[in-house]
Amino acid sequence: MKLPPIGQLGPFIALVIACAFFATQSDRFLTGANLSLILQQVMVVGVIAIGQTLIVLTAGIDLSCGMVMALGSIVMTKLAVEMGLPAPLAILCGVGVTALFGLVNGLLVTRVKLPPFIVTLGTLNIAFAITQLYSNAQTVTDVPPLMTWLGNTFSIGGTEVGFGAVLMVLLYLGTWFWLRETAAGRHVYMVGNNPEATRLVGIPTDRVLLGVYVLAGVFYGLASLLSVARTGVGDPNAGQTENLDAITAVVLGGTSLFGGRGVILGTLIGAIVVGVLRNGLTLMGVASVYQVLITGILVIAAVAVDQLSRKGAR
Repeated sequence: MKLPPIGQLGPFIALVIACAFFATQSDRFLTGANLSLILQQVMVVGVIAIGQTLIVLTAGIDLSCGMVMALGSIVMTKLAVEMGLPAPLAILCGVGVTALFGLVNGLLVTRVKLPPFIVTLGTLNIAFAITQLYSNAQTVTDVPPLMTWLGNTFSIGGTEVGFGAVLMVLLYLGTWFWLRETAAGRHVYMVGNNPEATRLVGIPTDRVLLGVYVLAGVFYGLASLLSVARTGVGDPNAGQTENLDAITAVVLGGTSLFGGRGVILGTLIGAIVVGVLRNGLTLMGVASVYQVLITGILVIAAVAVDQLSRKGAR
C-alpha cells in the first residue's frame, strides 16, 4: 500500500508529537473529558476553516470569515429573540446573510477582478460595522433552546461528546468526499493550480470561484450557529481572531497558500493541533501570550516548508 506524501502526513505527525509531549506534562491531558473539551473548543474555528480551505485551494484568502460569522450569529439570535421568528427560520436567515457576504466577495473577485486579500479586508470591516450597528454592541441573550442544542453533549463510554463536534467532523467528511469524488470538487483544485489552462479546457473558472465563495459563506453561517450553541448568546464581539485562527488551521493542515494543493482533512488536524497546543500549554500554566507566540512560529514554519517544497518540485 502506498503511503501518502510526507506533506500530507506532516499535520498528523505534528499532532501525535504534540499529544505525546503534553501527555508527559499533565496527567489530565489524555483524559476523555479533556480531549472532548478540545474538540468543543475548536469546532467553531474548525467549521470556518472548511470555507477558508476551499478559498485557499483556489489561491485566494478570506480575511472576513470571522466577522461574517459574528454577523450571522447576531442576525439569527436577534431575529429569534426580538422579532419572534421561529428558530429554524431565524437560523436560515443568519446563514443566508453569511452566504450573501460570500456572494459579494465572489462577485468582486470574479467580475471586478479585485484581489481576494483587498476584497475580504474591506468586507471584514463592513461586517464588523454592521454587526455593531445592528446589535447596538449588545449581547443577545435568552436564545431559543434549538439554537443551543448543538452545544449539548451525549455520553460515549463515560465521556461527554458534543453534538457540535460531531457535526464538525461530519462536515469535514462530506467536504472531503465532494472534493475528492465529484467533478465540481476537482474543478476547485484545477482553478487553484492553473486557472488559465482550466478555462481553456472549457471549465467556467469564474463560476467555480463564485460557487466557492458562496459555499464558504454557508460554512461561516453554520459556524455562527455553533458559536451560539457553545456560548448560549449572540456575541457582537465574537469573530475578531477567528479569521487568523482559521488561516492558521489551513496552513498547519498542509494546504498551500499558492492554491491547488491540500487535503481538507488536514485542515481538521491543523485546527485540532492549535486546540491541543493551547489546551496543553494552559494545563502547564503557560501564559496565553506564549501560546500566541508559539502558534505564530508554527504558521511561519508551515508556510516556509510549503514554499521550499514548491521550489523543490520545480
